[in-house]
Amino acid sequence: MIRADGISLRRGGRPVLVDVDLELRSGEVLALVGPNGAGKSSLLGVLAGELVPDAGTVLLDDKPVGDYAPRQLARRRAVLTQEHSISFPFLVREIVAMGRAPWVRRPEEAEDEDVIEASMLETDVARFADRRTTELSGGERARVALARVLAQRTEVVLLDEPTAALDLGHQEQVMLVARRLAEQGRAVGVVLHDLSLAGAHADRIALLSAGRLVAVGTPAEVLTPERVGAVYDVPVTVVEVDGAPVVIPVRSAPDTMQP
Repeated sequence: MIRADGISLRRGGRPVLVDVDLELRSGEVLALVGPNGAGKSSLLGVLAGELVPDAGTVLLDDKPVGDYAPRQLARRRAVLTQEHSISFPFLVREIVAMGRAPWVRRPEEAEDEDVIEASMLETDVARFADRRTTELSGGERARVALARVLAQRTEVVLLDEPTAALDLGHQEQVMLVARRLAEQGRAVGVVLHDLSLAGAHADRIALLSAGRLVAVGTPAEVLTPERVGAVYDVPVTVVEVDGAPVVIPVRSAPDTMQP
């Protein structure tokens, strides 16, 4: 669905992405992982067509992403950003309905109500659909934002840290939603900080460090103790649980306190 070739990006004179090649394929969940400042969100923005790289090309179905008109692009890919701030007291239902904007005056508009309801159910926000978004917790607002993205009903879904503000149960729920989207044939790219969450739910993982793509492959191929330890500068052990790699920091015993 999306192919990035030779992507480089500078911001404020500093290299943020350096010669990155990456594919996002239909029917898969691709997790972008790496330390803070590795370039994950910037790469997602370039793949979405929201950031223009200094070098390289991004193709969506073999067409440069920059050649799509904004509304046309919005019918092909949906993006969840890290920011979920909502200044006005819209109802939850109204926010989710905004995801249907690209389909106005098209045959798909007839599906609006069904799509909105289904999106709210999938993200567990239907029970407070008529509450004001300004009354919600950070985690609840994050799920409403995800419901809006789902309501857009695009072939490509790009999620930037969708689990960051969520409790354990809702983290799993969000990743299961991503898994179902992939099973429906969509291409799902998701930025994650939790390596074990990525290992459990992603088909492939792209590991970035200082703007460079260090490794891309299956979770077992990418999440090795040596590679993760070197990129994150902390010793780790990797164990397999239910067939998925779980990354655990090696914590040394604290020094004995001297009297």
